[in-house]
Amino acid sequence: MSKISNLTVKPLKKGNDIEEKMIKRFIRKAKKREIVKQVRERRHFRKPSEIRNERNIRIKRELAKNKKIRDSNN
Repeated sequence: MSKISNLTVKPLKKGNDIEEKMIKRFIRKAKKREIVKQVRERRHFRKPSEIRNERNIRIKRELAKNKKIRDSNN
């Protein structure tokens, strides 16, 4: 996960934009930069070993899934 130090997103008013368009543009920018995801992850401190273990478990699951798919195709 790449950490972005600057979490600010500013929807600038373009011409005669109405507030609804500005809000939609803000939401798109926030989703694109994964701001909400980062905030949720940073709510509680997680030890680096927990993060590493979760990553390893996720990788093992993906490998098992891919192996199962490959075996079913043969």
